[in-house]
Amino acid sequence: MSPKAEAAVEELEAEPLDSSDAEVESTREIGATELKAIAEALIFVADEPISAKTIADVVKVDREAVETAIAELVEEYNTRNGALQLREIAGGWQIATRPEHHEQIRAYLRSRPSAKLSLASLETLAVIAYKQPVTVPEILEIRGVQSPSAIKTLLDKRLIIAKGRKETVGRPMMYRTSKEFLIQFGLKDLSELPSMEDFQDLAGGETQ
Repeated sequence: MSPKAEAAVEELEAEPLDSSDAEVESTREIGATELKAIAEALIFVADEPISAKTIADVVKVDREAVETAIAELVEEYNTRNGALQLREIAGGWQIATRPEHHEQIRAYLRSRPSAKLSLASLETLAVIAYKQPVTVPEILEIRGVQSPSAIKTLLDKRLIIAKGRKETVGRPMMYRTSKEFLIQFGLKDLSELPSMEDFQDLAGGETQ
């Protein structure tokens, strides 16, 4: 659980609802302004992008009402023109930084050793991202070097997943990027893949 979520849970536990309060909370009508605030709070504390359907299920309101609230939040964040924006990422919503601040943010992220990928892992991830689904022999053909340790690293980091076996000689395993990959790179879907030139900066890659 993230620090944001833990803080939210601690506040709730500090002021528990009795059964009658819980009954009232679950049945009373929630206004548009309050729903918008609740949606923003849930997006903020969620460990990963949260969908309008999930928010609707938690609050027990129509999905359309949540979608309207999120659309208003997006407009408010854009009008405010602050450092943050509300973005649709990997099928859900997340509070993210604005592109104009990415250069400074990347500089900070590159200073964190734990966040970096080796050059071999980075190159392998790039091949998988742009050629998926792809097999290890196909990665070898493109990169010119073996990639077993890089594949293991990317699997351990949950940036890629197995996608079955290719119907060819030896039936090699195919790999593709995961939902975690979209989340880590802040992408709505694969159509938003960055240029190859930007890929290393986004991953905080370093040579080894």
